[in-house]
Amino acid sequence: MLTGGPDGPPEPLPEEVTATPDLELKLPARADNIAVVRHAFGGLAEALDVGEQALADIKLAVTEACTNVVIHAYDDDELGPLEVAAFIDDRMLTVAIRDSGRGIVPRTDSPGLGLGLPLIATLAESLELGSGPADRTEVLMTFRLDGSDDPA
Repeated sequence: MLTGGPDGPPEPLPEEVTATPDLELKLPARADNIAVVRHAFGGLAEALDVGEQALADIKLAVTEACTNVVIHAYDDDELGPLEVAAFIDDRMLTVAIRDSGRGIVPRTDSPGLGLGLPLIATLAESLELGSGPADRTEVLMTFRLDGSDDPA
């Protein structure tokens, strides 16, 4: 579900994403820190016995969301925060990617192809865009943690 967008202001996201996260990172929004985030999700998935395909989907979606922060959130001369939080509840993983940048707005000078958010929507069980705590831009994704790639 997409919340807010270019025609209207982002809406606040559900309160449950403000709970204490199972994984939390706050890094400068630089391209080299995207690998740090991917590595952290690899470790989390290993601890939770997440199947290879589910892990690949999670890592790709998280990479896309973090890349959007690095490329789009801040002006070239500004280095703002990239915040990542993950919450696990009943074999569901909720990931929040937050920044304090300009928000999700269309840009005619965008260096990207505009495929990141549609790709995330395909990989995740759900996708919400809006504003999180302190009016930060937030991309909220949920994933089912299947535990194994083998059929039952």
